[in-house]
Amino acid sequence: IVVHQNKIYGMHLVKGLIANPVETDKGVKIELIVEEGMKIAFPVHLCFGILPEEGRQEIEMDVKVRDGAQIKLLAHCVFPNAVRIVHIMNAEIEIGDNAYYEYNEVHYHGPNGGIEVIPRAKVRLGNGSRFITNFSLLKGRVGVFDMDYEASARDCSVLEMTAKIFGFGNDKIRIREVGRLLGRSSRALIKSRIAVKDDAISEVISEITAEGENSWGHVDCVEVVQGNAKAKAVPIVDVFNESAKVTHEASIGRVDKKQVETLMARGLEEERAIDMVVSGMLK
Repeated sequence: IVVHQNKIYGMHLVKGLIANPVETDKGVKIELIVEEGMKIAFPVHLCFGILPEEGRQEIEMDVKVRDGAQIKLLAHCVFPNAVRIVHIMNAEIEIGDNAYYEYNEVHYHGPNGGIEVIPRAKVRLGNGSRFITNFSLLKGRVGVFDMDYEASARDCSVLEMTAKIFGFGNDKIRIREVGRLLGRSSRALIKSRIAVKDDAISEVISEITAEGENSWGHVDCVEVVQGNAKAKAVPIVDVFNESAKVTHEASIGRVDKKQVETLMARGLEEERAIDMVVSGMLK
């Protein structure tokens, strides 16, 4: 499915996948259904973007993965000339019992930083299901980024949320990811890798609430700061069942000095060595 601003330029479906996209004044609404028991063998590609310097794109997604179904999505969001662009995504995702849903989202924003990205998602997992989301914004300016994802897991379900972002200039990054472990033996991992330099600002809020019996969760946040950049990490863990367990680790600081010195000893300039260490962390 290829969408430019509010126009659907192309769509090619496969067996077991139903899509009902509708163009609106400011974007598109997409109902995406994976039929019961269907396992989509190859990744389904979504392409969203705006090529001009200015524009607004609002994407509303209603995703239903029926019982026993599996799908893996690869989404590219491309704004190469952004000077004054707003990209908003609101998603409602319902994953049935023993189903699998993976969403890999890659952004490219161009060199100007004139973009505001506001993704929102609410995810509900059935019993024995799995939800994986990977977000990366490593090329071009971030601009203003404000993510807010919430996912709830039922019995024996697993949710994994990962975000990797590199901000510089005066970029502003805010991430809030929440996992609610409602079911028995449910699992959650919330992981973030953020690097900021120059005057960029980042704030990462990672929250796991464990209510189900024998549920388990972990928060893993690493932020690297260079120059005048500022970073903030807020891990929140709540446990409401004596058999549940939630752990967290968060670190903020400069690039590891020993790693930089090792690379410099092999002939790299300091700035290039730092960039390589940061690149390795984000990959």
